[in-house]
Order: sequence, then C-alpha cells, then structure tokens
Amino acid sequence: MKPITKNKLGALEYARSGTGSPAIILINGGSGPIEGWHKIFHELAEESTVLAYNRLGVGKSDMPTSPQDGAAIVSALRQLLDEVKLPPPYLLVGHSLGGLYANLFARLFPDQIAGIVLLEASHPNDLAINDTQPAFIRYINRFLSSFDTLSPSRKWNEVQYVQETARQIEQAGPFPDKPLFVLTGTSKPPMMPEQAFAIRMRNQLDLVQLSKQGKQVLAAGSGHFPQFTEPELVVQTIRDCLLH
Repeated sequence: MKPITKNKLGALEYARSGTGSPAIILINGGSGPIEGWHKIFHELAEESTVLAYNRLGVGKSDMPTSPQDGAAIVSALRQLLDEVKLPPPYLLVGHSLGGLYANLFARLFPDQIAGIVLLEASHPNDLAINDTQPAFIRYINRFLSSFDTLSPSRKWNEVQYVQETARQIEQAGPFPDKPLFVLTGTSKPPMMPEQAFAIRMRNQLDLVQLSKQGKQVLAAGSGHFPQFTEPELVVQTIRDCLLH
C-alpha cells in the first residue's frame, strides 16, 4: 500500500522503506511510475532509507495545475521530504528525465547531497538529438505533442518544459563536488539513429565531468532501463556511491 501525502502543490503518492542515512531518493524517468523501481527498491531498503514517489500527473498523485518545469518539480520533492520528515543528507538516483531533476536539486541544495547516481540520465544537451532525426519524424513529434495543449492537465506535463528545465540547470549554481556515478546502458535503442546514439554517449561522458569524484559505470547488457535488465548492477552502483 502506497501512502499519499498532500502539500500546497498537491497530493503525491510515495513508497518508503528501510532505515538509515543518507536517504536514497529514487527519481523516476518522464511520466514513469514508482513501480519501475520494483526490482531494486526492497534490496536498497536493506542498505538505508529509500523513498520513491510519483510526480504530479503520475499514478495516484494529483494532476498538475501549473507548469511542471524543473524548479517546480524540485520544490514539490522538497515539500514531500519535509512532509514525511525525511531529513538530509540525500543520495539522489535520477533515471532518464529524472536525471535532470537530480542535477538541478544537487545544484540548488548542495549541502543536502551525499551523492548522486545518474541512471541512463538525460543531459541538457540531449535536446539537440531531435535535430538529427529525419524531418518527417521531427514533424510527427511536434504534431503529436501539440495535442497535449488541448488537455487542461496534459498541457502542464513535464515533457513540455524540458527546455526550460535545461535553462534552469544552466543558470543554477555549480554542480557540487560530491560522489557521482553515471550508469550508462551501451545497447542502442533499435529506432535511434547511429548519429543520435553517438551524441548521447558523448553527453553521458560529459555528465561524468560534473564532479571531480565522477565515475562512469557501463551496463553492457542494457539499453535505457538498466534497473530492469541489470538490477544488481544498479544496486551495486548505488551501494558504491553510499560507501564512497
């Protein structure tokens, strides 16, 4: 049973287990539910306190009523942590789009961070990957995304504000010199062009340079979801960050 806590930004569904510090905060990928952590959640709870949650618009969390850019999402997460009385320091684990929010959180609140694991995480420069797609694919993407603006709630969806989140990261303070593990899947998604995949792999290496303590971990048997295909590697990487 996942409890729900409500703050001024809305009700958020979350799961919490384990004891100890630093608390491990699992930050989902874009529109992904907390069930996506099921292969690693309970094992991590044997290491320390672990919390996963659904952002607004996901699962049983409330629908958003305002733009879900990075600053809004980080603010909602901090309110959740206060509501459930889970004090810092935090070890942030950000998957995919959640990596942008972990990146921003760490810059805005460096004193609250014990470490960061970027799990197949988005890089602000990944936005340029769309430019490598054929013109027809770019048109379809724009066409489909336009339907989101027709829904009172979907128009506020985080995917509409990725560029703004990237801008906020650029304008935030420096990334803290804390333990940083960048876990990268090396299997190219079938529909991704080689050129786009090469850009993304370079961006993954760039993420490692955010901290002097940065280290890359390659998931040779995984694509974009190592927590599904190599859960033990993901757990071990988080454990290594805890012990770093």
